[in-house]
Amino acid sequence: MDRAVRLLLEVFDQAYKAPAWHGTPLKGTLRGVSARDALWRPGRGGHCIWDLVLHTAYWKCMVRRRLLRDAEISFPRAGHNWFDPPHPAHDAAWKRDRALLDEQHRLLRRAIGGLRASYLARRGWHSRWPIKAEVYGIASHDLYHAGQIQILKRLMRK
Repeated sequence: MDRAVRLLLEVFDQAYKAPAWHGTPLKGTLRGVSARDALWRPGRGGHCIWDLVLHTAYWKCMVRRRLLRDAEISFPRAGHNWFDPPHPAHDAAWKRDRALLDEQHRLLRRAIGGLRASYLARRGWHSRWPIKAEVYGIASHDLYHAGQIQILKRLMRK
């Protein structure tokens, strides 16, 4: 595997699940969060943790679609970007949606691992961003929402 692709995979994994100097990665923020906690909202119109899990899973899927230039790739839920948690929401559904996030991470990781270095500067399919920016952008997206989840957890315990 090319060195540049390997570095992108490290950044991608670090933001999602690997130990990192910057703090808790996205998957780590979900440890110990119950379905009930995941539904807590800081106020009217605010996102809950469950919203953020589905949103980050969706964007991992969309970045994979762009990298592979494959119109057949679609998110397994109807809609786009922001999704309502299932009704009724319960522990099994919460576990299923966390597994969906893991699956979308794995699928995107496989797509990134298959990239050629010469491809990294090319624009993603239906995107104005180069492929390398799509990859480190999705890692940044994970970290951004990991921070939001940490704040939500603190707020709900006040």
